[in-house]
Amino acid sequence: MIYSTKILSQTIVELCRIKGIDHIVISPGSRNAPLIVGFTSHDFFTCYSIVDERCAAFFALGMAQQLQKPVALVCTSGSAALNYYPAIAEAFYSDIPLVVLTADRPSHLIDIGDGQTIRQEHVFANHIEYNANCKEGEEFQEYNETEINIALNCAFEKQGPVHINLPFSEPLYGRTDVLSIQPKEIRTNPFEDTIEDKKLQTLAKKWNQSKKKIILIGVLQPNSIEEKYLEILANDDSVIVFTETTSNVHHTHFFPSIDQLISSLTSEEFRNLQPDILVTLGGMIVSKRIKAFLRNYSPKEHWHIGRKEANNTFFALTERIKCSPNHFFESFLPQITAVQTNYQTLWLSIKDHKLQKHVIFEKKAPYSDFLVYQAIFNSIPKTNILQLANSTAIRYAQLFSLDASSQVFCNRGTSGIDGSTSTAIGAAVKSNNPTVFVTGDLSFFYDSNALWNNYIPNTFRIILVNNRGGGIFRILPHAKEVAHFENYFETRHTLTAKHICKMFGFEYATANSLDSVKSQLEDFYTLSENPKLLEIFTPSDVNDIVLKEYFKAIS
Repeated sequence: MIYSTKILSQTIVELCRIKGIDHIVISPGSRNAPLIVGFTSHDFFTCYSIVDERCAAFFALGMAQQLQKPVALVCTSGSAALNYYPAIAEAFYSDIPLVVLTADRPSHLIDIGDGQTIRQEHVFANHIEYNANCKEGEEFQEYNETEINIALNCAFEKQGPVHINLPFSEPLYGRTDVLSIQPKEIRTNPFEDTIEDKKLQTLAKKWNQSKKKIILIGVLQPNSIEEKYLEILANDDSVIVFTETTSNVHHTHFFPSIDQLISSLTSEEFRNLQPDILVTLGGMIVSKRIKAFLRNYSPKEHWHIGRKEANNTFFALTERIKCSPNHFFESFLPQITAVQTNYQTLWLSIKDHKLQKHVIFEKKAPYSDFLVYQAIFNSIPKTNILQLANSTAIRYAQLFSLDASSQVFCNRGTSGIDGSTSTAIGAAVKSNNPTVFVTGDLSFFYDSNALWNNYIPNTFRIILVNNRGGGIFRILPHAKEVAHFENYFETRHTLTAKHICKMFGFEYATANSLDSVKSQLEDFYTLSENPKLLEIFTPSDVNDIVLKEYFKAIS
């Protein structure tokens, strides 16, 4: 076995090994040479080389999303680390564990005019679960071991990103076959699901006295809630369960297309829908309409269930219940009683009425993003992983039904377009099932370096809906009225993915009509020697009009 001669490198490598952090994404550099030597020379670690640090960080995020355990990032000193920040922010708000290992120069070389140096300590402070600023020198070994242990444990315990800054002096490439240290492991403190009986009784009493309850489920990993609990909620007529595409929760009595249901409701209808109790689970909510509704028609009580801190999204939060949804329902549901009401039945009938109008609209709508996304989501093979880009793709996904076997993911922590492709590729590398990534043109071209990657499986598929600009801006109220809209908001362009696909070895196909879309999708998912990309061109001047007509048609 080969090790770096740097004791600090040996310490971090050994503690990652002991704690089971075995996936390492490395970007090239010199200052991080001791880390590269340590990780790549050990059979325990699976290492990946990604040149672009921004892509590397989102690639690691996608892997951690699927592995549901920390993935480590390694970069050199200076601005390299700053390129990690978008993915770190996403991981912070999406509860995804990343271990960010940034090589640095020793402190006496900072701010003296030395090359490739910045102030790296605490550089991610606002969006990180723990900062460990190590020091070089054997006299700091106990301090470094403690800091590294705390940081790595924090990644597991808080399910978020941690930063470990590691200063190395030259020479950097020294190697040895002798492990000089045996760092002590500080064990993690596993989260314990607990909820006091008195608290349960108080909540159950309020629940049993309320005739209108809404459960709103945000981003969740697939299979996060046991089916038996979902069945109980689905058969309670005083409960409406709103889900989103990224909730990965399905039942015929649930309400998956929130915008479809609540668009064009009257004030009286909103008052009828207004809940006494709102219960939220999971992460971020996509629907702007549900946010506006619950802010304008506040519930008397808002309970959030989850191990992390709750977001007071609706300015009505009254209870933070720090336990897993399954533990809460296991303890809570035996204490509830049926309430006589027609709350769910009424809204299920409204849902069915809207769905009927949805089907009628589909039959008469012109070729546009609307029909293209309908065709795409109808085509996704069962059990495939579906990765969605921000922002048009995820919003259209909210309007169409997906097979319950599909597992859906999207970077909704910060809702940025910057790393969607890299995340999807990282997820595809560690997923057991084929991955389909649906994206828009701005998101795709923004992150085109994601394809500069030697690990993309041949089962990976990209569907690129190219409306030649930021189509989402056409939908936003009054955006088109702004001067220079096309240049500075929509950002019109004539780019295609053809030459990018050729450069990175993707099979490339195009479609520009509904018939050609359906034809291309017929064999798009079949096995191939290389990954595939289908670029679908849609009319930018029509898409927003069709979508607005849709919401009028289902009112």
